[in-house]
Amino acid sequence: MHALRKNHPLRRIVLASAATVSGMVLLLSLKPHDTPTAIAATSPSTAPSAAGAGTFTGDSVQTRWGPVQVRITVKDGKLTDVTAVVYPSDNPRDQEINGYALPRLRTEALQAQSADIDTVSGATYTSDGYRQSLQSALDSATG
Repeated sequence: MHALRKNHPLRRIVLASAATVSGMVLLLSLKPHDTPTAIAATSPSTAPSAAGAGTFTGDSVQTRWGPVQVRITVKDGKLTDVTAVVYPSDNPRDQEINGYALPRLRTEALQAQSADIDTVSGATYTSDGYRQSLQSALDSATG
C-alpha cells in the first residue's frame, strides 16, 4: 500500500498546504498588465536642428512604476548625449530593470538621433516614458 494513502493522512495535509501556499506566493508576485496613465500621444520624432544647441530637459512622464525624465545635449545640430535624470528606482527590481534598459535606450536614441526608438523588452513602461520625455526635450531643442 502507498505511504500517503492510509497510514499518514497528516503528510497529505502538509503537502496540500505547502502546495497551496506556494501557488498563492507565485500568484501574488505577478504584476498585472495595465496600460500606463497620463501618457500623451506624440508626433513622429524630429532630429534636433542646428539652432537648438545646448542642454534641454524633457517633461517628466508619469508611468505606472514612477516618473521618467531625460535631459539631452545638442551640439552642432546633433544629439550628443541623453541622460535619464528621473526614473523608477525605489526597489531592487526597478534598479535591475533600469540598469539594463536605460543604457540601451540611450544608445538607441543617440543612433537614431530622434525619439523613434524601440521598446526594451521587460521595461515597457520605462521605455514609453523615456521616449515621451526624449521627444519633449527634442521639441524644446528644435522649437
